[in-house]
Amino acid sequence: MSRFTDILLVSPLADGTTWVIMRDFGYEVGAEGSGDRIDVAIGFQTDFATVPRPLWIVLPKWGRYGNAAVIHDWLYWKQDRPRPAVDGIFFEAMGVLGVGAATRHSLYWGVRLFGWLAWYRNRAERLSGFDRVLPEVHLKSIARSARSGMLRQLARHAWSRLRNR
Repeated sequence: MSRFTDILLVSPLADGTTWVIMRDFGYEVGAEGSGDRIDVAIGFQTDFATVPRPLWIVLPKWGRYGNAAVIHDWLYWKQDRPRPAVDGIFFEAMGVLGVGAATRHSLYWGVRLFGWLAWYRNRAERLSGFDRVLPEVHLKSIARSARSGMLRQLARHAWSRLRNR
């Protein structure tokens, strides 16, 4: 059976939505000892599950599925596997954590239907030089994520396309 390699240790940033990985954390895909291991970099910034705010009453950003959400965020950032495979790993990891079937399927189908937004956003951010892995994990209580919001990025992109016409 698959397994997580260690406990998840994170620290919040002052923006209230971003957390930073503070120690080694990973996941073994498929089965323990399979050789297919995912290691999340120390300093990686995550927002856990990206669930629309109106749904937080049913599916909060953090729940039993939190560890799986971090692995999923990392794989969406790295993009070294196909997106359907990454979403499948997310589904598998939630099963390892004992997430109920209704929640597991809801989150899985949420990323299958809408995950392309985050996938392309991450690609654009990497191409622009942004890195979600902090070079040194020396956080201060006022540290904030340098990542801009999705709506702000979409508006900036639309505006630049309008200007270039």
